[in-house]
Amino acid sequence: MDNKKVSSASKDFGDDKAKKPRRPMKKKVCEFCEKGIAEIDYKDVSRLRKYVTEKGKIISARTSGCCSRHQRQLTVAIKRARMVALLPFKGE
Repeated sequence: MDNKKVSSASKDFGDDKAKKPRRPMKKKVCEFCEKGIAEIDYKDVSRLRKYVTEKGKIISARTSGCCSRHQRQLTVAIKRARMVALLPFKGE
């Protein structure tokens, strides 16, 4: 019987448990498409604040669930609201 010492480099570090299959993520629906909003207005500050983080960054479409068309309009509206001083550039 050979009692060979196994080096730590050759050990398998992964769990031997079978991994659970991932459920597909629920598709987020664009709020603007759902409500039938064609154009996003830069003066609607209460709606724009939902899409800006505390630090002042614009939330991505992947996180917010906006379609690409409305995400582009949202970005322009947020930038315009910042220039008119309706939204801050940095978080408070």
